[in-house]
Amino acid sequence: MPNMSPAPDFIVRAAPAKPVMLFDGDCHFCRHWIERWRDATGEHVDYIAYQEAADRFSEIPRESFTRAVHFIEPDGNVWIGASGVFRSLGYGRSRSLLKVAYERLPGFAVISKVGYRFIARHRGFASAATRLLWGDEVRRPSYFAAREWFLRALGAIYLIAFASLWVQVDGLIGERGILPVRDFLTAARGQLGASAVAALPTLCWLNSSNGFLHLLCGSGVAISILLIIGFAPAASLAALFALYLSLTIAGQTFLSFQWDILLLETGFLAIFLAPARLRFSARNDPPPSRVALFLLKLLLFKLMVMSGVTKLTSGDASWWDLTALNYHYETQPLPTVVGWWAHQSPEWFRHFSTLFVLVVESVVPFFIWAPRRLRSLACALLIALQVLIALTGNYCFFNLLTIALSLLLIDDFAFRYTPVCNATTEAFPNEFRKCVATAVLIATLPLNAMLIVSAFAPECTWPTPLAAIYSFTEPFRIVNGYGLFRVMTKTRAEIEIEGSDDGVGWRRYDFKWKPGALGEPPRWVAPHQPRLDWQMWFAALGTYRDNPWFLHLVESLLTNRSTVLGLLATNPFPTAPPRYVRATLYEYHFTTEAERRASGHWWKREARGEYLPTASLGNR
Repeated sequence: MPNMSPAPDFIVRAAPAKPVMLFDGDCHFCRHWIERWRDATGEHVDYIAYQEAADRFSEIPRESFTRAVHFIEPDGNVWIGASGVFRSLGYGRSRSLLKVAYERLPGFAVISKVGYRFIARHRGFASAATRLLWGDEVRRPSYFAAREWFLRALGAIYLIAFASLWVQVDGLIGERGILPVRDFLTAARGQLGASAVAALPTLCWLNSSNGFLHLLCGSGVAISILLIIGFAPAASLAALFALYLSLTIAGQTFLSFQWDILLLETGFLAIFLAPARLRFSARNDPPPSRVALFLLKLLLFKLMVMSGVTKLTSGDASWWDLTALNYHYETQPLPTVVGWWAHQSPEWFRHFSTLFVLVVESVVPFFIWAPRRLRSLACALLIALQVLIALTGNYCFFNLLTIALSLLLIDDFAFRYTPVCNATTEAFPNEFRKCVATAVLIATLPLNAMLIVSAFAPECTWPTPLAAIYSFTEPFRIVNGYGLFRVMTKTRAEIEIEGSDDGVGWRRYDFKWKPGALGEPPRWVAPHQPRLDWQMWFAALGTYRDNPWFLHLVESLLTNRSTVLGLLATNPFPTAPPRYVRATLYEYHFTTEAERRASGHWWKREARGEYLPTASLGNR
């Protein structure tokens, strides 16, 4: 049964030719929110201060105008307050659902009327709240500038990702790399048969040579530049997604990091945000798709909430007692010199920093859905956290990508940007992509909801249909879960690899970026990611049996494979390969300020035993 009474509040004889909303022109709150309604209804409704038009409608007592808005339709019917607001919104196509909800959703009309009466009686408070939460502009926000900044930033991040991988790809997955992609795909086909192509969607099925890997990386760099300059943004994003997905699959363990899947999920959703035009021009493109914006904001929300909540539900007490950052600065994969200094900070400051991380990751993301000023605050805090993380640790392009997503929280009013939309650009390609984006939303929203729920309840069981859909999408990395450092690493283990010609004298292999020599300070390498150095950190958390790729690395050293040795800082056997290779495990700690002044060392270490026993080509 409809909640809206079929009887109008008044009927006037001098009915207007077009629906008209009469409001209190002396009310700050009314004037601002009328602009919001004007955006919603466009030219279908006129908005006039009652002070200018009350005399035309003598059937309505003048004091009635001071209590609420009055909506007058061409048939002479007058609707007051909440009834008038929702009936007027019915004239705006994008807001017609609110009118339907008011008329048919049980309880919606009652709550709306109570809320309207409260606001009408406390307009001073409502006006102050409006200024606090929205500022001086409450119209529906647009995101032309945010879209432009985001897409160009995403192009730059893709450029970094492809270029960073390009200089390493031969040594990692090339024909004479640590994990040759050709061997990987051959083994996959042998195990999975014809279904291997669907399970591992990569262009490397066509060709897995070094030249083709370089073609993929080089094409990614070139198309990234096209996206940065605004050439064919939608097509460029589709191509970049296909190229990076191909390399991610081919990269195996070396491209299994959370920022790799975050880039793929972001890049996929960005296809629907970008205008389907040959040249990107913010002032002449159609408005950004609301569905695409929602999906990207949901991704940012999911990324941050899962990162925060999984820390609290992991069972690691260091997050609850705020001691996590007592360990983090020195145990993270590749710390910076600022990380060393942060580790020297007072304990109270590290506790406060841990609390700041938890609040920004677990609470602040909910402001993503809030009014402008809270959204802007969320944006500032999220970016501040990423900057602090980037100063103390090397996380390649992860921080830049999270910052780029955060830019989508800033609307044009905050940018002080005045969009000029060319309606003629609303062509078929853009409308078609909006429909596809809506289909993506419908298909992925339940999956994203379950991923977020799983952060709060790690033991929850997925409904069978959703688990099946997730298994289908998983190879494409378009819906992912996140949660960096859910369990804090409490000690830092480092693997030192040595080679020998005779088993007596041993010479050390130095890596380019990971800690080794005690006197070498931690350095910045981001946004480049030295992927072998990163994998060495993970390898140290387990055994060589847990990391089969490590034995391939040792084999490469025993054969002086130049492509792999190019990933290292030094080759102590430049003329002939060693006969033996071994690996020893050490526990590393930052020195204190006093220890560094006395010794000049940034690190101190203790031997923890054998990681890999002496190996040679004969007994591997």
